[in-house]
Amino acid sequence: MEAFFHFVLKALLFLIAAFMILLVLIQRGKGGGLTGALGGMGGQSAFGTKAGDVFTRVTIVVAAIWILLCAAAVKMFKAPTVEDQVAGVGAATTPAPGSVLPTPTAGTPAASTPASSAPESSTPATPAASPTATGS
Repeated sequence: MEAFFHFVLKALLFLIAAFMILLVLIQRGKGGGLTGALGGMGGQSAFGTKAGDVFTRVTIVVAAIWILLCAAAVKMFKAPTVEDQVAGVGAATTPAPGSVLPTPTAGTPAASTPASSAPESSTPATPAASPTATGS
């Protein structure tokens, strides 16, 4: 489900950014903007005399929405920091390599571990001398 939200947020960011680029390009400027480059009259807007005011307001609203979506993306896509892991927000299930495990305190019994897990055998620890190795 989280991957779906990531995809939707990225798609919205892309679409709003593309729309905002188009809005800026069609706005009326002193030189005529893109409308003059496309063969229109340089000093007039293709959308009427009040179009510059409307496009300016729409651009401001779209830019504000884009900035809010960028802030949401930063919150959603950020990796957990050390402070978050200490607080338990993004704590891992296994300790990090090189981390120090807590030592037991004086009031708690320490866990006992067996010295070896190999079963005892009846053979001696030192090998017996072989019959061929003994004197002649």
